[in-house]
Amino acid sequence: MTVSPPAPTAVDFWFDPSCPWAWMTSRWLDEVAVLRDLEVTWHVMSLAVLNEDATDLSEQYREFLPRALRYTRLVAAVTELHGQSAVKPLYDALGTRIHPGARSDSDAIITEALAEAGLPASLASFADSDEYDPQMRASHFDGIERVGQDVGTPVIAVGGYAFFGPVLSPAPKGEQAATLWDGVVALASYDGFFEIKRSRTRGPIFD
Repeated sequence: MTVSPPAPTAVDFWFDPSCPWAWMTSRWLDEVAVLRDLEVTWHVMSLAVLNEDATDLSEQYREFLPRALRYTRLVAAVTELHGQSAVKPLYDALGTRIHPGARSDSDAIITEALAEAGLPASLASFADSDEYDPQMRASHFDGIERVGQDVGTPVIAVGGYAFFGPVLSPAPKGEQAATLWDGVVALASYDGFFEIKRSRTRGPIFD
């Protein structure tokens, strides 16, 4: 009798393209996906939506949020018009420019990222359109409601439970990445687990 190989483990990942910590976690998850046979579905969430009612934001962060919103609107439009398979290539193309590239010229970033992802240049107009805001907000709240309102991006869901993070720098590779995944999943799977944290002593290390 032929035994079928086990199905890949389904994982959902919510990200804001502008968040450097989500970017770091996504690079780790890319590594783990190969080593632990994960099938990852990528979803947009929004720092602008997350902070829309906040009153204690710095002026610098307030100035950043409209630019972040442009990227999330673009991802939402691409998801609706070109399907789930287009999301990760676009995220990779945007994130490479925003994070390791340390760029903030959003018009050029969007144009280049669409081209790299093989998507029509005309989609750039959706970065300044609220047409797909309902879908973007629905995706955001689908993720955030799994973990609660006092966290941010990224959110990961696997096996019926979800968690924020983990916050990593640099992103581990190889067996270290897989071992960390096993530990995080084991911890998050316990219904009584809520939080583990220590102060960050370094920023994102893009390598």
